[in-house]
Amino acid sequence: MNEMIKGLNWLSTFMERKVNSVKHGGLCVACLSSNAFNGLCDPCRGDLPVNHWHCRCCALPLAFPSSELLCGDCLKNPPPFDIALVPWRYQYPVDGMIGRYKYNGQRKFGRPLMEDFAGIAEQALACRRLVRPELLIPAPMDARRRRKRGFNQAQDIAETLGRYLSIPVASDTVRRVRQVRAQQELNREARLANLRGVFEVVSEVPERVAIVDDVVTTGATVRVLASVLREAGAREIQVWALARTPG
Repeated sequence: MNEMIKGLNWLSTFMERKVNSVKHGGLCVACLSSNAFNGLCDPCRGDLPVNHWHCRCCALPLAFPSSELLCGDCLKNPPPFDIALVPWRYQYPVDGMIGRYKYNGQRKFGRPLMEDFAGIAEQALACRRLVRPELLIPAPMDARRRRKRGFNQAQDIAETLGRYLSIPVASDTVRRVRQVRAQQELNREARLANLRGVFEVVSEVPERVAIVDDVVTTGATVRVLASVLREAGAREIQVWALARTPG
């Protein structure tokens, strides 16, 4: 338990700094309280399901106190990336906030998560939980789906993080070379098969990169992306995402 508490000190320090340094003002997107910062009031921010206990590689939420153990999937099938930074579990109210931003274009619901995530990443880099990436690579989106939605949420997140952390963002490093079925309908094995050969690296890749996405579900997308990036020369590959599904 002491190790778990020690491991969470960086997050507590970040939240304390946020409360003391961010300008208050505007309404909370969740409850409409006038005492909000970065779009959330203190009680609603406290309701966010922090991913305290998780696999140290893929950030899969675990049912027991640990941030140092590997999940069964990472033990059996080690992923081609090194570590994941995923602050929240994909549960209420984070799931609804991401959904309203992602599917309804209501950016005010995504902004609080992106801004807080930027501070969390900054703290993780400062305390050396993570090595600073040389490049942020947003997960590429199917062109037709992007035109219909009007934006790529992974690119939005990467650009917010890049501005805050002064890390370059390259949205054209990897591209999709074919259309695939919607991933939501598929299990993990089907997702991996569905994504086989779908990504292509089209520009030079530095040794240290972070793949940026909104939600990691089965991990199939980031596994395939990390594989092609590693083949292209990346040696330290991280995954940064807002939320991770419980399993």
